Order: sequence, then C-alpha cells, then structure tokens
Amino acid sequence: MNRVKPYVQSPRRDVPSSIPRPEYVGRRSPKPYRGSDVQSPAIVEKMREAGRIAHLAIKEGARIIAPGVTTDEIDSVIHEFICDNGGYPSTLGYRGYPKSCCTSVNEVICHGIPDGRPLEDGDLISIDVTVFKDGVHGDNCMTFGCGTLDQASADLMNRTREAMERGIKAVKPGRQINVIGRVIEAYANRFGYGVVRDYTGHGVSTSFHTGLVILHYDAPHATTVIKQGMTFTIEPMLTIGDYRSHVWDDDWTVVTNDYSRCAQFEQTIHVTRTGAEILTAP
Repeated sequence: MNRVKPYVQSPRRDVPSSIPRPEYVGRRSPKPYRGSDVQSPAIVEKMREAGRIAHLAIKEGARIIAPGVTTDEIDSVIHEFICDNGGYPSTLGYRGYPKSCCTSVNEVICHGIPDGRPLEDGDLISIDVTVFKDGVHGDNCMTFGCGTLDQASADLMNRTREAMERGIKAVKPGRQINVIGRVIEAYANRFGYGVVRDYTGHGVSTSFHTGLVILHYDAPHATTVIKQGMTFTIEPMLTIGDYRSHVWDDDWTVVTNDYSRCAQFEQTIHVTRTGAEILTAP
C-alpha cells in the first residue's frame, strides 16, 4: 500500500463570534493548569455535554467516509456540527493547530491534519475530536475502515477498541494509575502489537490537558492513586509493527517508523465511587 503523504490544506474555518473560545486561541501556548485532578459535580456535568457533542461530531464525520472523500471534507462536517451545537472545536488554534479535528490515516499514529488527500478503499482512519463548551472540554477518538479493510487492519481496529475498554474497566478509586497501562499492554501483547509510548492519555476538564498523564503500557513508576472525581482520557494507540515514530515537517503528524498501520480509540472518563463513567457518550 502507498504511504500517506501530505496534500494541500484548505483555509482555516471560521467559528461564529458568539461561541466562546478557549483561552489559548490566538496564543502560542495554553496557560499552565493549576487546578485539581479531581473535578466538582458541576464541572463533570458540563463535561457530559461537551463530551456528548464530541462523540456525535465523530459519528457525523464518519458518515461520509468513503473512497474519494477527503479528510478535509470530514473536517468540514465535524466543524459545522460542533458550531451548530454551540461548541468550539478545541484543536482549532491549539498551539497553532489549523483544523477542527485530527484525521490519522494508516501509518499515521495521531495528530494527522485534515487536507485534500482522498481516502482510498482499504484505508484505516482515526478521527479525534475535542469540543470546548461552557468552559470545559470533552475529548474522544475512534478508528474506522474506508471501504473494505484487510483482515489484519480490521483485527487491529477491533482489538484497539477492546484494549481501551479493558483499560476503562480497570479504573477504580484507590488503585494506582499504572493499572490502566498494564491491562492494555497485556492485551496488546497477545497479538504482537506495538503500544505507542510517546503519546498518552491525559487529564482533561477546564483545560484541554491538565498535566495528569495516563500511560498505555506497563509502567510501575506511575504510582498516582486514582481518586473519585478525577477526569481523564484513556486512548491507546496500537500498531501492527514497531510502535516507535517520527514527526513530519508540519510538526504535528506522527508516523510509525516502519510505516506499519496504527489504530486509536479514546474516551474521556469520570472516576466514580465504583469505577468509571464515560463522558464522551451520546
């Protein structure tokens, strides 16, 4: 299969002036997050709404996946849906990122920039959407097949979703946060998959990234204790081959070194008394 290459990008899309922006828009970088990893019920309730819109935005973008459709067209659909629902696409203007979602195709691990590349039959595409609304963010990602997937790609996609779900089920107050990566890597190892290490899950709330890091591999040193009220993402990226990567000259697009395919699934979760609630749900 041909390697993914960059195509021409369309101009930055406008967001109605009536929609509030995150503080980092128009700045080189966001302000450091100084708050708690544990969120109030009021913040969590707002995150449910931001997460709901983010989830449905991915579904809207995925509806048009087909050979010949460009990733820029997917971005356009997602951008319009988010704005129509009173949200702001969190990636747009984040550290200079130019689009309203990330579209990562085949060997692209994450942060792929939507452009004029037409999707091809058999492509694997991850769509990552974050929505800012009412002062909070909701972040999620799903991987889809375009046309007819080969069996190896279909298996990778389905097993990456399962890895994420196993990681979510491992969340319980009182456990160390390393339990998440241990469960995910143990499952991935059954199939010989690589588990991406350089890109992680993260705390999310009023800040896009709060500083809390969620590793998806077995990392005994990650001893932070999971507490009720924490909100963070679990987003494993699994590869058919080597997990190691490099970044394109655009300073965003992350690609596997051996150009093997990658899949990613992500949910924003809220730690409850007994486990985890998925906030990026319809």
